[in-house]
Order: sequence, then structure tokens, then C-alpha cells
Amino acid sequence: MLDIRHTFQGSYFRKKQNKITMKKFMTTVLLLMVTLQLFAQGEGSAIVNTMEGSDKIYVVVVCVTVILLGLLFFLFSIERRLKKLEKKS
Repeated sequence: MLDIRHTFQGSYFRKKQNKITMKKFMTTVLLLMVTLQLFAQGEGSAIVNTMEGSDKIYVVVVCVTVILLGLLFFLFSIERRLKKLEKKS
């Protein structure tokens, strides 16, 4: 009797987890579609056109990418240090 309940609860929680995962997936797809709609606008602004024309936009993109990669590296290194400390204590 106890095993049947345990099996039922396990399947119930798996189904609930699948629903949550599906909701997250659908929300992500919806937000992605909204974002793509924003990129489908007509002409860009004067600032963007100027930066693209003089190739300064590529410098900005490289700087932002380097900063984000540095932040990610920093966060992962902190995470590894915290795991080591948690294992010790």
C-alpha cells in the first residue's frame, strides 16, 4: 500500500515538473518572438547609422563582450571557491 502511494506521488510530481518546464519554455519562446519583432523595425536611429558607418559599433560590441565574459569568469570562479568552502565545513 505504501509503495503505491509513493509511486503515485512520484508520477504526480514528475507531471507537475513537466508542466512547469513547459510553461518556462513557452514563456521563453513568447519573449523571443516579441524581441524578434522589435528587431523587425524599419530604419535605425541616426546614432546607430553613424556608428555602423564608421565601424565604431564593432569596438563597442567587442568591449561589451569582453566585459560580460570577464563577469562570467568571475562568477564561475567564485562559485568554485564557495563549493570548496562548503565541502570543507
